[in-house]
Amino acid sequence: MSESKSRPVALVTGGAQGIGRGISSALLQQGWQVMVADIDGEAGTECIHLFDSLGKVAFHPVDVSREDQVKELIKVTNEKLGPISLLVNNAGLANPYTGALEDLDLTTWQRYLDVNLTGVFLCCKYAAADLRATQGSIINLGSTRATQSEPDTEAYSASKGGVLSLTHSLAISLGPDVRVNAISPGWIEVGEWQKNSSRYQPFHSDEDHEQHPVGRMGKPDDVAGMVLWLASDLAGFVTGQNFILDGGMSRKMVYKED
Repeated sequence: MSESKSRPVALVTGGAQGIGRGISSALLQQGWQVMVADIDGEAGTECIHLFDSLGKVAFHPVDVSREDQVKELIKVTNEKLGPISLLVNNAGLANPYTGALEDLDLTTWQRYLDVNLTGVFLCCKYAAADLRATQGSIINLGSTRATQSEPDTEAYSASKGGVLSLTHSLAISLGPDVRVNAISPGWIEVGEWQKNSSRYQPFHSDEDHEQHPVGRMGKPDDVAGMVLWLASDLAGFVTGQNFILDGGMSRKMVYKED
């Protein structure tokens, strides 16, 4: 067996930009082989060139809401890298705002559910055989919006709430062979982790940072660090859990002064 084939395989959906790019990079640096799956071919091709020196990496385009494409993704991952030991379900529609409830059309509502929730289900379903065989784990990306909301975010919030429920259900169904957990990020700045044509230099006020008890906003590296821990033997007794990663922001009471 070659050295690369002996290394565990991680599949990261939505892995070419933002939080997913940070996770893919961190896994490669820790010795994982990584299949970057993303609907954006430009971003995926860029990742291959960017990460090639870090380890064994491949890219495959996919719309996770399409069952045929997910089945093909699992097949290609096995052919190029080997059986999957870690599935990171990060792909999703990121913009939580869809307008007033009265104007939210059924097509938009359904698209959020199809990508953010059904996509997780499909990837878990077709990766399950690999994960059982490798005694692997699944990490689903939820959101703090699954437990608290702003106006006009019904579709996104509902889809992420479903991800959290699906997480603990999967943990029971797939255990003890497979551990399943979720990470719910808060405000994570991803401007510098986008593809070249979409990258921007972020600016945030002191007030933005001070909303967080840790004193700063989040970075993709923060989420990647939690992924590395959950995927490791150190988290071997952890399953069915949701980890809120928001710098303490959702624990902070906010009052409006007169």
